[in-house]
Amino acid sequence: MAEPRYQRRKQDRPKEITEAAFDVFAEHGYASARVEEVAKRAGVSKGLLYLYFKTKEELFKAVIRSVVIRRLDALLVTIETTELSSEAFIRGPLLEFMKRVPGSPVAVVIRLLIAEGQRHPDLVDYYWENVVSKGLGAIARCVERGVERGEFRDTAVTQLPQLLVAPMMVSMIWKILFAKRTLDTDKLMETHIEMVLAYIKL
Repeated sequence: MAEPRYQRRKQDRPKEITEAAFDVFAEHGYASARVEEVAKRAGVSKGLLYLYFKTKEELFKAVIRSVVIRRLDALLVTIETTELSSEAFIRGPLLEFMKRVPGSPVAVVIRLLIAEGQRHPDLVDYYWENVVSKGLGAIARCVERGVERGEFRDTAVTQLPQLLVAPMMVSMIWKILFAKRTLDTDKLMETHIEMVLAYIKL
């Protein structure tokens, strides 16, 4: 008899269920994903799954926490504790984070939200409150520190941190829509960051 995909340790079950849910959402989309299939892939009963996640929406939010928020939180800690200059941080850790996103599971979550977000605004609101607003706020603080330290001019970039992450979003959308048409997304992001820094540097 084949061994179950996941080990049967109680403390691991939420993680195992979330990993299975990510696979099912990625394959079928949010609306078409079935909780029964998630339970089957996780090797648990549907009833047991509902003990951990009461609704499919809760399950998707758990996927966001596991796939996206965990990565974002690590970046936010780095932004708050770094001893790098703001310019060095943007050229280094921030740019490297951005380069990893288009080919990561984060991009799968973004694809699902783009495709189905209008029908599920609560999920979009959750993503905004727990991911987008926090990330943009942290990047804005990084730019503000650069202004305070005399690295940067006070420009609209302070109020529009979206300008720094715009090429990351373009890269993800490109890969979703034009997967067969090659784009050097790393070069795109590097060039864009250079352009923004050239604009704001003193």
